[in-house]
Parts: sequence; structure tokens; C-alpha cells
Amino acid sequence: MAIEPRLLKGALVIFETPAPVPTNLIAFQYNPDSMSRSLAAAGGGGGAEAEGVRGGDADTAPEAPTESFELQIELDATEGLEREETGTLLVGLHPKIAQLELLLYPPSTVVILNKVLSAAGSPMVTPPERPKVLFIWGPGRVLPVRVTAVTVEEQAFDQRLNPIQASARVGLRTLTQSELCEWGPPFEALAVAGHVAKEVLGRSAGIAAALTLSAQGEISF
Repeated sequence: MAIEPRLLKGALVIFETPAPVPTNLIAFQYNPDSMSRSLAAAGGGGGAEAEGVRGGDADTAPEAPTESFELQIELDATEGLEREETGTLLVGLHPKIAQLELLLYPPSTVVILNKVLSAAGSPMVTPPERPKVLFIWGPGRVLPVRVTAVTVEEQAFDQRLNPIQASARVGLRTLTQSELCEWGPPFEALAVAGHVAKEVLGRSAGIAAALTLSAQGEISF
């Protein structure tokens, strides 16, 4: 009897402190059916500006490209309402939507503290930072990312006008080399591991294709 592999859930792991310790987890209720991806060359793409960054050598790549993702995440409070969960009955999907929106916010404690210090004339102001995020899409894709956009469409409401069905489009971007240096370990190591895994997959595909063509007599070594 064949054993069906367990369905893995995509997730965003949140880090909100200087120590690389997760402080929150957003596991997707339903895995998105599709994901759009785009890659942009380091240095801003083509043109004179990019040539200046590369020192005039069009073949020089100063660092890995940045990769952008867009996911559509579906949220549904039906199960919580059927189980009569207190939180869902009171506020619907507001907590789950807030989890996604807060990925674009600095911590309120830092914002408030900075306002107090600034009002007191203190120069000791901490630059507010958004949370660090790991995007997990299967064991072969664990990437440190910045959340670039969150768009929410609330599609159904309860009697209190709490959203009970919603769809969120989330934009993500991998980090530049300077950002990885700022984040430090283990994020740098994960980015390098993703780079190496992509090389292994790409080169193994090329070798497999060459061996197939050789066996068919279409090329020879």
C-alpha cells in the first residue's frame, strides 16, 4: 500500500528581535494555487547606470539577482465559526489579516519610544525596522525576504461586519548582498544555500539533457 506524502504548508516565519529567534509564524491556511516570480539583475538591470555599477563590464555580476514573488493567500473563517471559536465569533478574520499587514510595520514600542525620546530632546533614537521574514515554500526553498506589499480584498462579513472571507496578495523580495550582511547569520547562510541549490538543479538538468541526446545519437562528446 502506497503512503501518500503529507501536504506541506507554505509559511512566513517572523523575526522581530535582534536575536535570530522566531517570534511569530504565519502558516498558510490554504497553499496558493500559483505564484508569480521575477528576477532582476543586480545593479538595476541594463542601461548606462547599470554599466557604471559593473565598471563597464557587461559580463560582471557583482552579486546574485534579487527575486520577487507574488502570492495570493486565501483566508476563510468558516471552520472557526462552525466550531464556535470565541475569537472568530468576536472578530472574524481581523487577527489573520493584521498578521499580514504588520509585516510592513515597525514595532509600535519602538515608534512610541522614539517619539518620547525625541520630545525629551534625546539624540538616542532607534531607527525603526520592519520584521525580518523567512519565506518557506517546501524544503528546497527557504529564503530570507522583505515584504514589499500587502493587498487585502475582504469578500464576506458577519453581522458585526467582521471579515469572514478574504484574499490577500502578498509581494516578497529576496535581499541584496548588503541587506544580507546587515541581517547576518543564519539569513546569509540560507541565501547562499538557496543559491547553491539552484546551481545544482540547473546543472543537473543540463547534464541529464546532454546524456539523453548522446544516447539518442544527436550529439557526441
